[in-house]
Amino acid sequence: MEQLQWGRRYVAVEPAHFRVDYVINPFMDPAVQPDPERAMAQWRTMVATLERLGATVDVLPQRPDAPDMVYAMNLGLGLVREDGSRHVVMSHMRYAERRMETLSAAPWFAAGGATTSYVGRDGVGAHLEAGDAFAFRGDLVVGYGPRTEELALKHLATELGVRVRGLRITHPGMYHLDLAFCPLDDRRALVCPAALDDASAAALLDLVPEPLVLTEEEALTTFCANSVVVGRTVVMPACPDHVRAQLEAWGFEVVVVDVSEFHKGGGSIRCLTNPVDLTLGRDLAVVPGGEVLLPA
Repeated sequence: MEQLQWGRRYVAVEPAHFRVDYVINPFMDPAVQPDPERAMAQWRTMVATLERLGATVDVLPQRPDAPDMVYAMNLGLGLVREDGSRHVVMSHMRYAERRMETLSAAPWFAAGGATTSYVGRDGVGAHLEAGDAFAFRGDLVVGYGPRTEELALKHLATELGVRVRGLRITHPGMYHLDLAFCPLDDRRALVCPAALDDASAAALLDLVPEPLVLTEEEALTTFCANSVVVGRTVVMPACPDHVRAQLEAWGFEVVVVDVSEFHKGGGSIRCLTNPVDLTLGRDLAVVPGGEVLLPA
C-alpha cells in the first residue's frame, strides 16, 4: 500500500490562552475549564512526538482573545500548487466567536510565503471550516452541514480545480469530518458512519476500499478518529483494542498521546494540527474547472 504523502508538515498553535469561554459544540462547558499547565504539557508532548516521527511543526502564536485558536486544523486548507508555491484557503468560521483567528493566521501564512484566499469572510458568503476537508484517493472529501456549507464545496472545486466529494454530516457531536474520518493510506481509513446521513455514509464506505469502522460511542468517547498519520505511524489520543489490532495487522505503529485537556473544547490531535503539505497533482488530482459530487 502507498503511504500518505501528506501529513509531514503541520501548523500548530501553542495553547497560551486556551480556555472554554462559550458553547459552540456539545463538549464545551465553561464550568469545566482545562488545566493550563497540563494542557501545555500535553501539547508539547504531542509536538515532540510528531517531530520525533520526522514531521515538521511550525508554531503560530495564539491570540489572547481567541481561546479556540489552538484547534489549528480549522484555520484554513493549506496546499502546495504544481509549481511549488504554497496557498491557503482560509476558513470562514460558522460561529463569530472564532472568526478573529484568521485575522492573525492569514498574515502569518502570507509572511511565510503562502498566498491566501477566501470562500467567504466577516460573516458574508459561504462558511468553510478546514476540519471538514481531507485529501483521499486523489479527491478532496469535504463534510458539510453543521459548520461547512454546501455552497463552499463549489467554491473549493472551482478555485483549486479538483474533484470535491461532499458528505452530509448530521451528528451534533461529530460536527467536523475530522471527528469521524481519518485517512491512513491510499486504501484505508478510520470511518464512523454514524456521523453522516445514510447516503453519505454509504458513499464514504464505497470510497474507502478497506475501512476500519468505528462505532458512534468509540468516536465520541475516545476521539480516536481525530488522529494523525506520519508515514506508517498513527498518533492517536486513545485506541480501542479492536482498532489497535487491525492497525497493527495492517503494519501501522500506534502511538497514543494524551491530549484529554483539549477534549474539553471538543477537539483532539487532528484538531490541534493542520497539515499544509497537500500537493496538487499528487495528493489531489487536477480536474479542469473542478467538479462536485454529492451522495445520491
